[in-house]
Amino acid sequence: MAEDILHDEQLPQRLNMRLWRRVLRFAGPYRRYMVGLGGVALLIAACDAAIPLMVKAVIDHVVAGGADARFFAMAAAFALLCLVFAAAVFGFILLGGRIASGMAHDIREAGFARLQELSFSFYDRHNVGWLMARLTSDTDRLSRIIGWVLLDLLWGVCLLIAIAVMLLVLDWVTGAAILLIVPMLVIVSAIFQRRILAASRRTRKINSHLTAEFNEGISGIRTTKALVREQANLDTFKRESGAMHEASIYHALQTAMYLPLIMVIVSVGEALTIVIGANRTLAGAMTLGTLVGFTYYAKLLPSPIRETARNITDMLGAQAAAERVMQLIDTEPEIQDSPDVRQRLAEHAAGPRRADPRLAPDGLPDRIGSLRFEHVRFAYNPGEPVLEDFNLEVEPGQTIALVGPTGGGKSTIVSLLCRFYEPDAGRILIDGIDYRRRSLGWYQSRLGVVLQTPHLFAGTVRDNIRYGRLESGDAEVEEAARLAGADAFIRELEHGYDTEVGPSGNRLSTGQKQLVSFARAIIADPPILIMDEATSSIDTETEQLIQRGLTRVLEGRISFVIAHRLSTIRSADRILVIAAGRILESGRHHELLAQRGHYHALYTGQFTREYEHRVLGTPLLEEDGLSPRIS
Repeated sequence: MAEDILHDEQLPQRLNMRLWRRVLRFAGPYRRYMVGLGGVALLIAACDAAIPLMVKAVIDHVVAGGADARFFAMAAAFALLCLVFAAAVFGFILLGGRIASGMAHDIREAGFARLQELSFSFYDRHNVGWLMARLTSDTDRLSRIIGWVLLDLLWGVCLLIAIAVMLLVLDWVTGAAILLIVPMLVIVSAIFQRRILAASRRTRKINSHLTAEFNEGISGIRTTKALVREQANLDTFKRESGAMHEASIYHALQTAMYLPLIMVIVSVGEALTIVIGANRTLAGAMTLGTLVGFTYYAKLLPSPIRETARNITDMLGAQAAAERVMQLIDTEPEIQDSPDVRQRLAEHAAGPRRADPRLAPDGLPDRIGSLRFEHVRFAYNPGEPVLEDFNLEVEPGQTIALVGPTGGGKSTIVSLLCRFYEPDAGRILIDGIDYRRRSLGWYQSRLGVVLQTPHLFAGTVRDNIRYGRLESGDAEVEEAARLAGADAFIRELEHGYDTEVGPSGNRLSTGQKQLVSFARAIIADPPILIMDEATSSIDTETEQLIQRGLTRVLEGRISFVIAHRLSTIRSADRILVIAAGRILESGRHHELLAQRGHYHALYTGQFTREYEHRVLGTPLLEEDGLSPRIS
């Protein structure tokens, strides 16, 4: 997050019209509404500007005609003007609301779509609260600006132009004197816009931190209560909340100083109107009606100026939100299809071979046979490699088990395999082709992943299993559940497969969620299946059910299994002992036991601990599956 704070401080310190032009690109689908809105804004401004002219005409008519003056035509014209004005305001609100709601929807959708595309490395650097602030409070603020501030600004500018034209047409001397206040308005706005923008950026930045504190405080409430850290968490939150309070007061102070200064300058303009206009009327240079019209314009002038000043202030305040939202939307995924792959995708989609089932969407063979890690190097942080010159070759249909101490590189290997990250050096080959030359979407759709901490989506059990392959039928869903060992517990639920699992699956136990996620991976029928501690939260009896199902599931596909409970991987084709990013031992279960090396120490040590727990009747904890650190 520090990286983003530094970036915020280097952003422009005044109204960034280039940024707002980019925001307004979201108005593209609503171009015809924008054209209509511009016409309506001009009509409203014309109606506003016409009212003082009608007052001028009435007074001059009375002065010229006296008691014989006729007002019927003028009354009819005024009534017509009022009807036109009301219709224009209705159209303005209707069109403005349509544009605002549409653009806000599109911006949120673009932000969420980009979040779906971004690589895991992006989420390593940004917590959930930081991202939620952009898609909620920042987007809401931006939508309000788009919705009404920009529209009011359009109306205000149109009215100011209309008033300026009418002032100069009626009497250019008095009009020019009144318009002298415009440079003063520009100077005051230039001084305060930097202050307001800086204050707003600080407020939004602290709000992101505050949202992150909310998120962590709620998601980690069990840990907080278990460790009796409520007061410490409250103290941390108070510091962030206090900083937010101070920043908000400073921002409000800058705004409170700006608007009164604008009003003082406008009052000077009103005084000039009365003094100069009265003298010119007495001298016969203008009529009494013109003087009254000038007075009306002077009274009308503060309204668009105040609105324009307020709108500029609001735009400055919202610019920080606009910068953050656009920064998110503009973030390029670190892992994406190369230009060469995108070109082949386009050519294949438009070419005659697109219906060939033997070809993938990228025009290359639609199959995954062998895999090879070739001199792979990877580091999450520069200078701290997790894998260094890592080599591994996997034949079709092999099951590879990865064991070893925590932090040794097991999860990094499968993350690279899934292309959640890409090697810093070296290559990962699919049937001899660098997987960066294959379509990312095609490749990842060929993977089935079961994580140690499963995530379910709100919906039914059936929906969550079908999430692995949306077109699958009910029979296929239930067959996948049987293979995963989940069918028995699902049928015991209140509504069976149609039972709602709740947000994040919180109505199911961790073990039940893991079984459902396993079924979800199975139903996708992936060429590559990855299980990262997939049985860590499952009892021994259920694990045996899964093992029987796995015999069929793993047949003919490449599988990677990360396991601390070594009993789950005895039938693997190859077991790799991984430590410090290196393969210390490789072989089948019985071969490694015969070597009496690292794997032998891991296995016998775990077996002894499991036996002790069974004798003593104490639960077997997850960490009991770990060996002493391998050196």
